[in-house]
Amino acid sequence: MEYETVIGLEVHAQLLTRSKMFCPCSADYANTAPNTHVCPICLGMPGVLPSINQKAIEYTVMTALALNCTIAEHAKFDRKNYPYPDLMKGYQISQYDAPIGEHGWLMLDIDGKQRKVGITRVHLEEDVAKLLHRTSSTGESYSLVDVNRAGVPLMEIVGEPDISSPEEARQYLMKLRAILQYLVVSTGNMEEGSFRCDANISIRPKGSKEYLSKVEVKNMNSFKAVYRALDYEAQRQREVLEKGSRLVQETRGWVDDKGITVSQRSKEYAHDYRYFPEPDLPPMVFERAWVEKIRSHLPELPDARRDRFMSQYGLPLYDANLLVDSTTMANYFEECMRLIKAANGTNIEKKAKTVSNWLLGDLSHLLNATNTNIEETRVSPKHLLEMLALLEQGTLSGPAAKAVFEEMFHSGKQARDIVTEKGLSQISDSSEIDKIVEEIIANNSQAVSDFAAGKEQALTFLVGQVMKASKGRANPNLAKEILLAKVGGKRNV
Repeated sequence: MEYETVIGLEVHAQLLTRSKMFCPCSADYANTAPNTHVCPICLGMPGVLPSINQKAIEYTVMTALALNCTIAEHAKFDRKNYPYPDLMKGYQISQYDAPIGEHGWLMLDIDGKQRKVGITRVHLEEDVAKLLHRTSSTGESYSLVDVNRAGVPLMEIVGEPDISSPEEARQYLMKLRAILQYLVVSTGNMEEGSFRCDANISIRPKGSKEYLSKVEVKNMNSFKAVYRALDYEAQRQREVLEKGSRLVQETRGWVDDKGITVSQRSKEYAHDYRYFPEPDLPPMVFERAWVEKIRSHLPELPDARRDRFMSQYGLPLYDANLLVDSTTMANYFEECMRLIKAANGTNIEKKAKTVSNWLLGDLSHLLNATNTNIEETRVSPKHLLEMLALLEQGTLSGPAAKAVFEEMFHSGKQARDIVTEKGLSQISDSSEIDKIVEEIIANNSQAVSDFAAGKEQALTFLVGQVMKASKGRANPNLAKEILLAKVGGKRNV
């Protein structure tokens, strides 16, 4: 039987507020000593009273609006009761039946086609403490509790089960993170835990509307991990059914180094969290004028910026989508274009495509290889454009430009200085290239014979040898022209 995959994602994002959700403690707990950003409220002491962080409410409304949600006129906080060591009060202040935003959607570009993924709800709660599991020198296992994270504002975005593949799930998360970063409400950093994802995945016979048992997958801390975990789990569920076994509703954890999911606990029966309204916090009323004021101040979001890049700079959809995935990458591109326009540049669309190619190609490769963020790069937009000007003027060949750019990235030096120091200026003197060509022809008689016999790729090989011999400095068009004159006359290649 042919099955189809059904995926729904639940995303938790820590909000960038200065203080915690219900107390004045600092929410900037990263890299701090354990249990130093705490007070009686987030420690869950008896008799304390929480108070609502208004900025966290505003950030959640902003996000819900950006996700096309309907903002409730009334919302409230509830107590979600469950016993767990990282829950200081024995319950979590969350939202149950009256969330801040509902019935939204997010658009994805899948293989050039628009795909709408529903958003069930956007609500606000508090984060829990962090458990640190340790093993003593005698082999004894124990856990430590760091309460610094407890109480940090945590926004939950619950998606509809509209996703049908691991790749769609990855793109959904990247799009959602980009929106949060454009709004400046969350860092969206999965590795640091400020952007966390749980995935519900099941399979069903193709064309059927009935779901089989749902599996929740946890412990995924990167987009790549989400893709791999869902890909593995979809295949595992198919294999279970093919063997004649029964799928069970359960929670499974992703083990990244082994590339598998493992069972953590059964969820055959729904957990009763015994929700009831939080008695210490008043219900919230959202005036329509206040909501519309927030809507009017929303920044340009990824989709709008993508469309503007395409119309204003003539970028293809693929380039525009990749550029706007990151606010910092898009900002870098925009600064390059501002400088080009300020210099009364011509051929704006052609230059925009060139800048895009370098950002999405060489720069992204170096950033990934060095685990560096673009805001940390030593290559400023101004210096990138200076290097591209040398390339356009013919001072640098294509291969030499790549070498110069890599040196700029690592050293922070400017392109002209590197060209002077390393003697990388392009050779456009035909007599100098002629000497190199003669040497290449003499040392590659087989390639010369192949070209004479009609094997056109042999010419590409010979040009490559000229570029190698000149250390990338020879003008490739001139080298090709001289080679053609010497080994085959003027031919249509």
